Amino acid sequence: MHNTETIAAICTAFGNAGIHIIRISGDKAFCLIEKIFKKGKSQKPFYVERYDSHTIHYGYIFDGEECIDEVMVSVYKAPNSYTKEDVIEINCHGGSYVAKSILMIITGLGVRMAEPGEFSKRAFLNGRIDLSQAEAIMDVIKSQNDYALRSSVNHLRGNIRKSIEEIREDILSETAYIEAALDDPEHYDLEGYRDILYEKITLCTERLEKLSKSYKEGRIISEGVNTVIAGKPNVGKSSFLNYLLNENKAIVTDIPGTTRDIIEYSINIGNICLNLTDTAGLHKTEDYIEKIGIEKTLESIENAQLVICIFDMSRRFDEEDEYVLSRVKDRNVIVLLNKSDMECKIDLNELENNGIKYIVFSTKTGEGFDRFVNELENMFYSDMIDVENEIFITNIRHAEAINNAVTSLRLAADNILGKMPEDLLTIDLMDAYNYLGEITGDTVGEQLIDKIFAEFCMGK
Repeated sequence: MHNTETIAAICTAFGNAGIHIIRISGDKAFCLIEKIFKKGKSQKPFYVERYDSHTIHYGYIFDGEECIDEVMVSVYKAPNSYTKEDVIEINCHGGSYVAKSILMIITGLGVRMAEPGEFSKRAFLNGRIDLSQAEAIMDVIKSQNDYALRSSVNHLRGNIRKSIEEIREDILSETAYIEAALDDPEHYDLEGYRDILYEKITLCTERLEKLSKSYKEGRIISEGVNTVIAGKPNVGKSSFLNYLLNENKAIVTDIPGTTRDIIEYSINIGNICLNLTDTAGLHKTEDYIEKIGIEKTLESIENAQLVICIFDMSRRFDEEDEYVLSRVKDRNVIVLLNKSDMECKIDLNELENNGIKYIVFSTKTGEGFDRFVNELENMFYSDMIDVENEIFITNIRHAEAINNAVTSLRLAADNILGKMPEDLLTIDLMDAYNYLGEITGDTVGEQLIDKIFAEFCMGK
């Protein structure tokens, strides 16, 4: 699984920028940089062994006798580097052609182009980080709000690993005791041990269940809420979307049925990312194209985590409004009565008597927006989120492994109550131990590891 070839890649995004960074990792990294880099204005030869790790040096990159660029070269000596290998990072000017030219020189000297995520993969395989920390690297890069960033940074610090390893250690300790007692009953006594084991299994299960329950909020933190904006035509759905986006990205007219297809955007509101879908208006129509749009709307509502249902309060409720309510009543829904800047013609008492909670809103004045934000956070965050001090599971792979471990521990507890032989208890305990090892990477196969790192960006 562990390839020791020296690898290189451009670590910054392609395109013109202030700088580009080219990373080289492997046992040939230092030898290579000495061939192409000359130090200082005087362009003296560069000998890495003369300098400490974590130092940066000014000079020039050469291709033979031709000077390619003025650069800064950072030196990281193994094992004190990102990959725990010898690492060189070249900071060159931010032209795409310049960076690619330097990379071509490097690969021309026998260095292989890195695969996506290969630097992080080496950091994992060399023991610098565990698998949960490796995945947190991409979570940091993809963070869309403050909660997501802080949660990902905590994962990167090893908070998940620490918690999981503590539970694994407890499970392994009890398994080892049982096996020792079965092998050497003269020195290890199992009398009364079942009650002790049952209590310890219960404690481990409770800790894991708490982590499992955090996935609901953790997923919202990391991925956002899939949200559909619904309503009949011309109630202000697209205007509401434009209000949130603060720019006219959706088509807005006074002609009913303007939005005939799905329009999607993501936006941060408070500490929640909404993955917004503006949909075709729900109403009866004979227009073939509009029918397709309405079918897509209904499908989106079925799959949505949240429906923002908009009504025009400057018009009386009609059959089409009632139809819209009927399609969203069983969903997670926030009802907005739009156009509060105009005369209200909806019977608000009737809505309240029918148990419909609503927010009076105006896309022109912004009235009701603060209430809308509060309702969002109350709906999806059961309590105040403390991402600094609590662990939130944000990765479905971790959630599944934890749930599998909980199932195994419950089986072990049931077998204790059923007075099953001790050697059978160790099977369920080791299953739980191995499931938890999938989170840290201790018990995963090469295929899964390759799949995880293949989803990383190039150069990371």
